[in-house]
Amino acid sequence: MSTLVLEGCAIATLDGRRAEHAGGHVVVTGNLISAVGEGAAPAVAEADGQVRRVDASGCLATPGLVNTHHHLYQWVTQGLAADSTLFEWLTALYPVWAAMDAGIVGAAATAGLAWLARSGCSTTTDHHYVFPRQGGDVLGATVEAAGDVGLRFHPTRGSMDLGQSSGGLPPDDVVESLGEILAATQAAIEKYHDPSAGSMLRVGVAPCSPFSVTGDLLAQTAQLARAAGVRMHTHLAETADEAAYCADRFGCSPVEYAESLGWLGDDVWLAHAVHLDDKAVARLAATGTGVAHCPSSNGRLGSGACRTRALLDAGVHVGLGVDGAASSEATSLLGEVRQAVLTARTAGGPRAMTVRQALELATIGGARLLGRADEIGSLEPGKLADIALWRLDTLPHASIADPVAALVLGAPAPLELLLVNGQPVVERDELVTVDERQVTRAARRASEDLAVRT
Repeated sequence: MSTLVLEGCAIATLDGRRAEHAGGHVVVTGNLISAVGEGAAPAVAEADGQVRRVDASGCLATPGLVNTHHHLYQWVTQGLAADSTLFEWLTALYPVWAAMDAGIVGAAATAGLAWLARSGCSTTTDHHYVFPRQGGDVLGATVEAAGDVGLRFHPTRGSMDLGQSSGGLPPDDVVESLGEILAATQAAIEKYHDPSAGSMLRVGVAPCSPFSVTGDLLAQTAQLARAAGVRMHTHLAETADEAAYCADRFGCSPVEYAESLGWLGDDVWLAHAVHLDDKAVARLAATGTGVAHCPSSNGRLGSGACRTRALLDAGVHVGLGVDGAASSEATSLLGEVRQAVLTARTAGGPRAMTVRQALELATIGGARLLGRADEIGSLEPGKLADIALWRLDTLPHASIADPVAALVLGAPAPLELLLVNGQPVVERDELVTVDERQVTRAARRASEDLAVRT
C-alpha cells in the first residue's frame, strides 16, 4: 500500500476542535489519512519504494473543497444573457439547452470538473435537469466525465414537468412527463448510486424549482428518494420573483410550499435560499434542512444576498456552491469562499463572517449537506484522503502572516497538490488526470456546435 507524506506545511484541519498547525505533517496511507499533526511526520517504513515525501514548506493544507451546487452542462453557454434577471436569463437559455446532446454535455462537464479541480475542489454535486428527447444519455456523460477527471461525484437526477402551457416558466418542449421522470430517476439510482463507504459516486433526486415542476412531481420524487435512501436537492427561494410566484399560485412562501410536499428534512439541501424571513429560517433549522449558498451567482443575477449569518446562528447547515457557469462564469470554489465573506460582511457588517467560517462552509459544511461529514471535509486520521495543498509563499501571499486569511482573502493561490481518494488530480497547478488543452478545445467545439444548432 502506497504512502504519501506532506511535511513542513501549515495545516487547517477543520476537525471538531478546528485545530491548526503552523508547521506540521499529513500522512496518507492508501486512500485514507493516517496521521496529522505538528512537527515532523512519524517514521514510515519505506519498503519497496512505496513512500512519496513532499516538501510542503510554504504551503497550507486544507481538506479538499466540497461544491454543493452546480450545473455542469452550462459551461458551453457562458456569458449569455449577461445582464438579465433569473427569469429573463432562463427564458433566453432554455431553447439553447434544448439542443444539447450527450456529446456536448460530456465536453461541458469535463471542462467544468477540470476547472473545479484547479480551484481545489475534490467533491462536487451536479444538478442536471434538462433532458432533450434526442439527446442521448446526458446524465451518463457527466458521470463519465467525473471518472475521467477523478473527482468524487454526487450528481442529481433533475427534472421539469411544468411547461409554459400549464403555468410554468420552461417551454413545453424541454419538460418531461411525471411518469418519464419517475422511471428515469429510479433507473439512474439503480445504475449509478454507490452507497458504500468511501464511494466516489452517489446519486440524488432533484426536481428543478417551484416554477418548473408540479406539486405531484415534488411529492412523488420525495417518496422515491426516501424509499431509495438517497438525498434530495432543489432550487428554492432564489429570487423575489419566485417568492411572488409562490404567493400568487400557492398562497404561501416557497419554504411553506416545499414543506407541504415533503421537501424539508435532514436529507434535503436547498440551492440559494436567498429570500427567507425569520419564520422560514426557523423551519429550516427545526427540520435539519441544509442550504447551498451561491454568492457569486446570486450577485451575477442580482438575486440578493443569502442570510448566511442568520442561518448559521439558527443552526442550519450551510455549504457553498459555484452554481452553473452560465450564471457564475468564474466557477471557482476557492473564489466562492472569498465571495461568501464579502457578501456576508456587505450585508451584515464586519463580524458577519470570519475567514475561517467561510473555509468551513466550503469543507466540513459542504460534507454535512451531502451526508458525508464522517468521511470528508476535515483532515483527521481515518478520513478519506481528499486534500488540497495551497502554495502561499508567492508574491501576493508571502507577507500575509495568517495562512487562512491569505488563502481566503488573497489572490487565488496556486494549487500545489490536490488529492482525491489518495490519488493526485492536480500537481503544481496542473491537471494530471486529463489534458487541459484537449479539454479546452473540446469545450470550445461543443459551444460552437451548440450555437450553430440554435
